[in-house]
Amino acid sequence: MTDSDPFRCGTAAILGRPNVGKSTLLNALVGEHVSIVTPRPHTTRHRILGVATKPEGPVPGQILFLDTPGLHRDAKRAMNRGLNRVVHAALADADVIVQVIEAGQWNDEDEAVYAAIAAAPVPRLLVLNKLDRVRDKAALLPFVERLCAGHAFEEVFWSSAQRGEGIEELERGILARLPQRAPLFDADTFTDRSERFLCAELIREQLMRQLGEELPYATTVQIESFKDRDDGLAEIAALVWVEREGQKAIVIGAGGERLKKIGSAARRGIEKLLGRRVFLKLWVKVREGWSDDEAMLKRFGYE
Repeated sequence: MTDSDPFRCGTAAILGRPNVGKSTLLNALVGEHVSIVTPRPHTTRHRILGVATKPEGPVPGQILFLDTPGLHRDAKRAMNRGLNRVVHAALADADVIVQVIEAGQWNDEDEAVYAAIAAAPVPRLLVLNKLDRVRDKAALLPFVERLCAGHAFEEVFWSSAQRGEGIEELERGILARLPQRAPLFDADTFTDRSERFLCAELIREQLMRQLGEELPYATTVQIESFKDRDDGLAEIAALVWVEREGQKAIVIGAGGERLKKIGSAARRGIEKLLGRRVFLKLWVKVREGWSDDEAMLKRFGYE
């Protein structure tokens, strides 16, 4: 970068229906495991900020990516309504909007996302993700033509976030549309979230991955204590909250074996994040109806 190169900095909101790969895309763009990823829909429950700083290249700049929950069309519970508010708040903050869809697919949920962004006075980009799953890629050309005929996207990008394909092109497309502004974060910052938050999310990631279809979606994680010991070990105690006693039994498993496996896998992820050894202790507690209780949602850190 030379003194004459205009540095750009701004916010790109990543939106889409559940399970189109928004979090995987964010992690690929940032180059860090910022947002948890599972095969289950509605994994993301928070507005996750990921920072990518690109001081070199044709368009030097810093992108503040906002990963958002999938829009809930049937928002009956307080949590679902809260997640929809997170999405709309991200729209209000965005300099660029990136709608992510699964390559070759456009359904009523995708249309609902577009309806939410159509009036936003900022550039809208479309990303066809999961390109690696499409056998006949030539068939995507007429699909994109039909889609763009009825929807106002400035540019269409093709990606396989899981394979890291199409990432640089999307970065350049976003940077070119950001305002000229000095960076807001240091070059080595990749998120504004705390270590405590990221550790809680890594535990919740393992809950969702290991419980499969048995997963009680009304489950959340709260870090009770986080201490760095003199021997360099990070000592973390976390509570797994569920809504019913039956859910507690599912999480713990026979003889506590399931909870041990969840804890072991989460500990490995946390050690990679923190760069040091971790002692992790998990407990499971019941709080009936927490996901439909505004006060409890606030206590558990939901925006």
